[in-house]
Amino acid sequence: MPDGRTVVNKGIQRMEQKTIAFIGAGNMARSIIAGLVASGYPAALITATDPNDAQREQLAQQYGVNTTADNVTAATDADVVVLAVKPQLMETVTKEFQTIDCSGKLIISIAAGISAARLDEMFAQPLNLVRVMPNTPALLGFGMSGLYAASHVSDANKTFAQNLLEAIGKVCWVEHEAGINNVIAAAGSAPAYFFLFMEAMQAEAMAQGFDKATARLLVEQSALGAAQMVIGNPEIELGTLREQVTSKGGTTAEALRTFNEHHLSEIVARAMQAAVTRAEEMEKLF
Repeated sequence: MPDGRTVVNKGIQRMEQKTIAFIGAGNMARSIIAGLVASGYPAALITATDPNDAQREQLAQQYGVNTTADNVTAATDADVVVLAVKPQLMETVTKEFQTIDCSGKLIISIAAGISAARLDEMFAQPLNLVRVMPNTPALLGFGMSGLYAASHVSDANKTFAQNLLEAIGKVCWVEHEAGINNVIAAAGSAPAYFFLFMEAMQAEAMAQGFDKATARLLVEQSALGAAQMVIGNPEIELGTLREQVTSKGGTTAEALRTFNEHHLSEIVARAMQAAVTRAEEMEKLF
């Protein structure tokens, strides 16, 4: 289990126990596997595929799961198939699955830019599909995942998918598939927004005389504290929390005035819309 990981889903042991095949064993798949195992899901029911011998051995040793290089056998034997391959490789990988009857399987895709209809085409059959958009804090068990399922997907399958993703953090559902692109803008890409802001703050703190390590400490601890204040006060609006830190005529007020003069809110809105637009463009690539 990665250092610093927190078990976030105490109810996972109540999940229906199904065999799960992870097709692809990159960082996100490993994060979900780690979360499942840490939360008590039987490792013996999990299989991960990877073409690399060393990667498979490491997975088996670290988490006790089954591993194989055979995608087809893993998918055939599984109740749940998690598609964790890069979008550009999805069509090649799924061609192998067209001879498998997937009617009784739950398919979970964590690939950006590939619609449910396109996955049906790739598998050459209608799928019981849940699309998921996680983000990189899932690596530490603090992920935020958006989920979408078509109307024909059963409540039982949706519940299983939700429980699986709760092993790595929080989840929300979107009613329409286009909402997955909005999740990308608000959560999937969002860690990079915060990193960029923190990077700029660190650079200015260094310019003001702090060494690199101290500048980073000032920024990261402030970011952590701010996030914890938000989490610990769910009944308080974000704007109210901001106001509580801002004394009239003080230093914070002056900093915020500068942000507002440069239209920070508009910049954020344009950036998030750009992420949505790019996600929509990617759907046409695959």
